[in-house]
Amino acid sequence: MTTDAFALYGTRAQEKQPVRLTAGKLTADLADGNLRSIRYDGSEVLRAISYLVRDRDWGTYSPEIANLRIEQSGDCFEVAYQARCDGPGATKLSIDVRISGGQGRLDFEAEAVTETGFETNRCGFCILHPIVGVAGSPATVEHVDGRIVETRFPDLIEPWQPFKDMRAITHEVMPGVAAECRMEGDTFEMEDQRNWSDASYKTYVRPLALPWPYQVQGSQPVRQKTSLIIRDAGSSGKRSSVVTPGATISLKLGTRTGTMPGVGVIVTPEEADATLAAASLLSQIAPRELLFHFDPDAGHGAEALKSFAAIAALHRGRSTLEIALPCKSSPASEVAEIARQMQMAKFKPDAVLISPSVDRQSTPPGSKWPDCPPLEDVYAAARAAFPETRIGGGMLSYFTELNRKRVPAGEIDFVSHCTNPIVHAADDLSVMQTLEALPFITRSVRAIYGDKPYRIGPSTIPMRQNPYGSRTMDNPSGGRIPMANRDPRHNGRFAGAFALGYAIRVLDADLECLTLSALAGPFGLVAGPDEPTEQGGRRPLFNAVRTLSGLAGASWQECVSSSPSDVLAFIAVDAAGAKLHMVNLTCEERKVDCGALGGDVLLAPFAIAVLPLAH
Repeated sequence: MTTDAFALYGTRAQEKQPVRLTAGKLTADLADGNLRSIRYDGSEVLRAISYLVRDRDWGTYSPEIANLRIEQSGDCFEVAYQARCDGPGATKLSIDVRISGGQGRLDFEAEAVTETGFETNRCGFCILHPIVGVAGSPATVEHVDGRIVETRFPDLIEPWQPFKDMRAITHEVMPGVAAECRMEGDTFEMEDQRNWSDASYKTYVRPLALPWPYQVQGSQPVRQKTSLIIRDAGSSGKRSSVVTPGATISLKLGTRTGTMPGVGVIVTPEEADATLAAASLLSQIAPRELLFHFDPDAGHGAEALKSFAAIAALHRGRSTLEIALPCKSSPASEVAEIARQMQMAKFKPDAVLISPSVDRQSTPPGSKWPDCPPLEDVYAAARAAFPETRIGGGMLSYFTELNRKRVPAGEIDFVSHCTNPIVHAADDLSVMQTLEALPFITRSVRAIYGDKPYRIGPSTIPMRQNPYGSRTMDNPSGGRIPMANRDPRHNGRFAGAFALGYAIRVLDADLECLTLSALAGPFGLVAGPDEPTEQGGRRPLFNAVRTLSGLAGASWQECVSSSPSDVLAFIAVDAAGAKLHMVNLTCEERKVDCGALGGDVLLAPFAIAVLPLAH
């Protein structure tokens, strides 16, 4: 890598390169003791097989690995190691791991033992199936009682577990090649991880309906095994094409068209002063929407609304107040009090997005839904308090919660939700792969809400609120960790590439507004004084958001990439003419053949390129 790592990732700490394991046509990447990118004859079979240990807030332990042994020849490989997790109260968990591959088979075995007892929400295997080319396709599920059911992977995103009580699942990888994934040692079930924008279906151990957290008992080994068995019938049919790493990526004009969404920027009371101080930069971005966050349970009150009014007065576009309603008394009285404070502050937004505060927390399968007033009452209270204002509903958290608690569409003027790419994994590859899930999310929303005006955001790499635990994770050392409230990549070119890739992936949704950042703070476009950047305080994300903001209302046309996991593109047409927008989603240079759109282009790592096109 020739580009400075800090410029790319906002940190000079680089991920370890995985070890490629090969057994004939079967390959897998070994990273931090787990397997990624498991392929057969070049086609992805499984996205990952991982042995994971999670804490009571669903945070993932990073175990210490010792005595790693890797042996491989051309037709087989073997891996062994010991891992240790240190829990609270000096508790410890040790895991003995053995991985082997050969003759179209891969086995991953683990034995966990603790002498102290160990509290966990989950301890065991997670198996990830890819979604591209798999969603909606046939699958055979074997249950723990021996029943075999012919079914399909969900096409639209399933809010609850599509498959339970699993022992094995088989699907076709390519014509003539079937892959069976067999799980032993416990009862497994599958969830549709596209809910969280993960690009996978996840089969995991221990049903969620069972209590958690739970105790791994002292001196009682927990043994599990996952086996992947490939059956290759040697079919002469056409097999799926695989893009060779480093090959030239081609772009061609597609048929889909639409209108670019408005771009929003979120403002919190905590960052209001910094936002006012950077008002000149806000005018350079010129977002269509300012999204003001208001949470009485967090101490937000009249002073916050006065700050919002001052910022809105400097903004030429629209504004929306996002209210996390406490619902500790009647919705009507709570909303009326907020409206009174807004009137005193002379703050009159164009829209109000309102949701019960409690709905920001997830209600997993088997859990009791928390007390909450009927949403119809919440929206009615908002209508009464703001009779001339558009009222939005949905979730202030993620699509997962919207999919599981669907708001009454007839009561609202627009629907909204957020996404976050580091709920389950935070490595660079997993974060970029979440972009694959976005078209499935937006298509699922459209299947539920039809042509209802639709907004997404704020959707940032750092997590602003954790629906699955008591807190987001502090990240003082700037690592790549799940559920972190700060992420170093937000300071690097990675974030700019992610943002443009995000916008391209949701073009089909016909969004009213897309919010990908704040102006200031850990989710902002402007870095703090202790955060060095390439451009004098502006994070690279600044340019990506400013570009998207300038395209609001323009026409777009699809560009089809031969490798959309590497390069995405679209054409935007406005009064200034037509321009080809491209983004490299990888840490390597990519050569792009634009064909009739204009010759070859060499894209630097995580680079964005804009090329004028002839009329």
